[in-house]
Amino acid sequence: MVDIRDDLKLIAEMVEPNSRVLDVGCGDGALLDHLAHTKNVDGRGIELSMDGVRQCVAHGLSVIQGDAETDLKDYPAEAFDYVILGQTLQAMKQPRDVLEMLCRIGRRAIVSVPNFGYWRVRMQLMLTGRMPVTEKLGYQWWETPNIHFCTLRDFVVLTEEMGIIIEQTRIINRAGRVTSHAHSGFANLLGEQGVFLLRRNG
Repeated sequence: MVDIRDDLKLIAEMVEPNSRVLDVGCGDGALLDHLAHTKNVDGRGIELSMDGVRQCVAHGLSVIQGDAETDLKDYPAEAFDYVILGQTLQAMKQPRDVLEMLCRIGRRAIVSVPNFGYWRVRMQLMLTGRMPVTEKLGYQWWETPNIHFCTLRDFVVLTEEMGIIIEQTRIINRAGRVTSHAHSGFANLLGEQGVFLLRRNG
């Protein structure tokens, strides 16, 4: 079992043992593998990259090749206990639609997002006048897959507008440590990324 990113560890903590889990954009399957070994989940994955799918299948994981923006609509409502989207929402063409599908397919959704409101990002933009590049936003503007940058506050406002309830929040700093369990303005300034446990209202 390989070591996983800090946000993925926090996601794993939010998942109850023996759950049905769909990992959207599962990459090499590190999170699914971790959940299978530590939480005994019934895990499935969907991944755009064929190379990622091959890596997952080689490790015995149940992963299919697919595009979340077009394929999630085919899943029935509440087919999973948890649907996970890690560090990917900002790369979607229609993030609101994807978030709606996550909360329809899963009884709970877990989403992690990088924070464009993080103080180092704000400082880079103010001092250099150029689009920031950080560890979590590690691309030049002309090559980035991230097409919908947002702050943690932006994400919270979107959930409010959609009637989605945030059950848990974990704000992570640059060192990967949890600095807050609330999505306050202070957290929006100091947090490099956020992890949110969501459910539909009603």
